[in-house]
Amino acid sequence: MSKLACAPGAESFVHPALFYRGPEEYLAGTVPFVLAGIAAEEPVTVAVPEDNLVLLRAELGPDAERVRFLDMTIAGRNPGRIIPGVLRAFADAHAGQHVRIIGEPIWPGRTDQEYPACVQHEALINLAFTGRDLTILCPYDTQNLAPAVLTDAEATHPLLIDGAGRRTSAAYDPVRVIADYNRPLPEPADATELAVDATNLARARALARTHADHAGLSDDQAADMELVVTELIANSVDHGGGSGRLRIWTTDRHLVCEVNDHGAMTDPLAGRRPAAPGQLRNRGLLLVNHMADLVRLHTDVHGTTMRVHFQL
Repeated sequence: MSKLACAPGAESFVHPALFYRGPEEYLAGTVPFVLAGIAAEEPVTVAVPEDNLVLLRAELGPDAERVRFLDMTIAGRNPGRIIPGVLRAFADAHAGQHVRIIGEPIWPGRTDQEYPACVQHEALINLAFTGRDLTILCPYDTQNLAPAVLTDAEATHPLLIDGAGRRTSAAYDPVRVIADYNRPLPEPADATELAVDATNLARARALARTHADHAGLSDDQAADMELVVTELIANSVDHGGGSGRLRIWTTDRHLVCEVNDHGAMTDPLAGRRPAAPGQLRNRGLLLVNHMADLVRLHTDVHGTTMRVHFQL
């Protein structure tokens, strides 16, 4: 597999997909990228699943001390928090320097529920970092990911790297991907429902707490869920016509809460921009993304549905 040289140039933001098959190709595509950053004294972070973290640390040896490592299965469990909490957090901390990031948000084992949010995240990276001076390399396991996932990767990454070398993606179209995965969410089999507005927020919070307690969430998780419900309802009151509908239900893996309203969300990066220092307002969706294990969204001219999952 060819080495990747992504030094800043005429186009300072670079976002390649690395297609690899097995540990040898993974290391061949990632280690030179990291070492080139270290040699150029560029900040480097690696946010990948734990097995690949172990692999990279071992191969880098003492050079691993100069790299920031994150387990993406934890930091990026909710794809909606990766841009603000992982990518922007690192890039913004090193303003004025070219930054290198390896981010692997899609790995074998991602569920069908999670995948649409993952692929939308990959598409949104291109909007979030236009004009920024950094490279984000995204590995894809061609041996264990479905062919449709690899096809989507060609649409969300302008550059592709594999055993044949490096090439421009003829299928690159992130805006289409964002629209294609903006799909109506499946109806729950059974849910508790409450019409909500500014007058019954306390009742909605109590309903959320009752469901959290019955589902066995910890006190911290229950408090997070109460706050998430509060922020979703406040968003509907402020931007969704003044009212909405809260639904809560339990699956075998998650406690799920959903708020829908009559507003249309026109900003694809809503909830994915870090809060500015001193910012007190318009932080609700950002908080939701940081607290939840998964956030799914559907919006159109008829309204917006925000569905939030907390892992049991």
